[in-house]
This record gives sequence, structure tokens and C-alpha cells, in this order.
Amino acid sequence: MPAKSKAQQKAAGAALAAKRGDAPESALKGASKSMEQSMSERQLEDLAATPRKGKPEHADDRKS
Repeated sequence: MPAKSKAQQKAAGAALAAKRGDAPESALKGASKSMEQSMSERQLEDLAATPRKGKPEHADDRKS
């Protein structure tokens, strides 16, 4: 599942680093904190590996 925005991709990267032990879990906030707890390492890898080029900074949450 590719990331829908740059912010989602960055949050997944931070959560992945914490899950692997490269960054402290206490440094996580917001979405990255919940991602780290609820997603597997493989799911986080998929989101974090999404290229940022052409992605909006934040996804549009409004549904038409």
C-alpha cells in the first residue's frame, strides 16, 4: 500500500526506525506513534518506501 502523502511517508519512516530500534519510541508523536503500535514492520516498509515525488504534503481527508 503506497503512502498517499509526504507526511504519511515520513511518519511511516519514523515508526519503522522505532520498531527496528534505531530511534527511541519516546520520540514518536501522533500518527507515527500509532503506526508503530498497530502496523507490522513489513507494512511500515511498504509505506516508507513510497517515492515522495509528486505526492502532496498532506492528503485531502475530505470525502465528496
